[in-house]
Amino acid sequence: MSRSTAVNALSSEAAKPLDDQASRSRLQALNDWVAEVAALTRPDAIHWCDGSDAENDALVARMAADGTLLPLNEDTNPGSWLHRSHPDDVARVEHLTFVCTTAQDAAGPNNHWMAPADAHAKIDALFDGCMRGRTMYVIPYCMGPIDSPLSRCGVEITDSPYVVANMRLMTRMGTPALARIEREGGFVKGLHSIGELDPERRFIMHFPEELTIKSYGSGYGGNALLGKKCHALRIASYQARNEGWMAEHMLIVGIQNPNGETHYIAAAFPSACGKTNLAMLIPPEGYQRDGWKVWTVGDDICWMRPGPDGRLYAINPEAGYFGVAPGTSARSNPSALATIQKNTIFTNVGVTADNQPWWEGLDNGQAPVTDWRGNPYDAAKGPAAHPNARFTVSAKQCPSWSPMAEDPQGVPISAIVFGGRRASLVPLVFESRDWTHGVLVGAAMGSETTAAATGAVGVMRRDPMAMKPFCGYNFADYFAHWLSFDQTGAKLPKVFHVNWFRKGDEGAFLWPGFGDNLRVLEWMIGRVKGEAGGIETPIGTLPRVDDLNLDGVELSDEACAKLFGFEQAGWQAEFESIGEYLDSYGPRMPQALKDEQQRIAARLAG
Repeated sequence: MSRSTAVNALSSEAAKPLDDQASRSRLQALNDWVAEVAALTRPDAIHWCDGSDAENDALVARMAADGTLLPLNEDTNPGSWLHRSHPDDVARVEHLTFVCTTAQDAAGPNNHWMAPADAHAKIDALFDGCMRGRTMYVIPYCMGPIDSPLSRCGVEITDSPYVVANMRLMTRMGTPALARIEREGGFVKGLHSIGELDPERRFIMHFPEELTIKSYGSGYGGNALLGKKCHALRIASYQARNEGWMAEHMLIVGIQNPNGETHYIAAAFPSACGKTNLAMLIPPEGYQRDGWKVWTVGDDICWMRPGPDGRLYAINPEAGYFGVAPGTSARSNPSALATIQKNTIFTNVGVTADNQPWWEGLDNGQAPVTDWRGNPYDAAKGPAAHPNARFTVSAKQCPSWSPMAEDPQGVPISAIVFGGRRASLVPLVFESRDWTHGVLVGAAMGSETTAAATGAVGVMRRDPMAMKPFCGYNFADYFAHWLSFDQTGAKLPKVFHVNWFRKGDEGAFLWPGFGDNLRVLEWMIGRVKGEAGGIETPIGTLPRVDDLNLDGVELSDEACAKLFGFEQAGWQAEFESIGEYLDSYGPRMPQALKDEQQRIAARLAG
């Protein structure tokens, strides 16, 4: 991102994307929609984004001129910028996020529902005239490699240049995406306005049956970058069910052993629970000496479909990372830290005296002088960086980035991993008995809440497949869709559950985590290949202490007992709770999943 001060590359006039008659005909639905939105929002100008460097330079210069972006230290963080959002606009707002289906049951109890006609009327009243004095940006984008059959296109209309700059990093945005839309015709419609940034006038509406998103009143990435959670999960999960694939809140990581064999793992964790750290894992020193390598395909979202050989193949629909900054350090995630040293947009971090970005946990010997609100830093008044402060950066800058991320066919998945933040009961890792059991493991997943969403932090809630805030339809139907992949000839991944966050009696974490998590992944790959040992329990197969390579890791007796142990009484209560949770979805809940819960509950009681 150049710091050019010229602002002449952005047109101030309304424009059409293509001029010849045949192209206009093929894009008529898009042109008509843009005209309809312009008539509603009444912008001063319309700009069709082409994704070019010149366009981005001019856009960034315009934001630098009006203070939307603040330059950071060009020597230490070249091409990088700071954005400060409104203090009341710093995270996803799940209570204001709606799935608007014709039938309420289709959205399910896992979503806030509003009738489509009512939702359109409510939010369109807010959009009425909201872009006066602003430029309306039309952003054609592709989620996934441009030539992948699993990729899907969308168009976001926004009045936020910050959103444009972020979408350029997070998606394949601009002319190539528009060309694919021209070829295919279909696309997801996304309309966004920052509005007045008033929490009382803020909604994120999804219309799965119309492949449409409307977001008003927020500039925060999770609410405003409509290609991300809104399209790639809420709308895509609905598309995936109808078209026979899966859209999941999962990282994709490749584990290459010393023999040069690579296994790809997809893993689902709630936001701010270590997805990016695992996706960019640095092997422990001994593993590095032995020749182990880790390849990052994706850190947040995974789209999977069955391949001709019966295996699931996955792509990362995103082109960048929208990661949580606090806690990112040379110790926790050196790859992420290296990735964001240049050409990065930081949001709501603190800054040092020499204008470097700073956040809690960075541990770089620097100290903040300004907090995320732009005020002089005072530790007594709160952290320098907001707990959900973010960085946006191109994935290709990651040292462990895998070229397979651009493979249009995707990568074959050997294992699926579920995991949450559980201080007690749940062991370090266990393997499900079969696919149906694995679906139950994902459906029953629980985690303590984090700062990635508004509300109380540290409250345990069920978060099936880490999709509670993101599934675009009834969870009961979603579980049935998962079960439907278990067909004759399918070679489905093994399913595991992990818990990096188990604590001891003194409140400290018992497992070192970070790079040492590779020791657990090695055991999983061994299970996939039929080479690693384990012990059968009612909840699944657990490794014994000796089944993991723990060279160089010192675990206390308490840690060994709790990380590798099985607490029958606690699991009896857990499965009673799981049964109640499944029953809460009523008759739509697949009987196969209820039978599996009852089978395990019976074993626990026996």
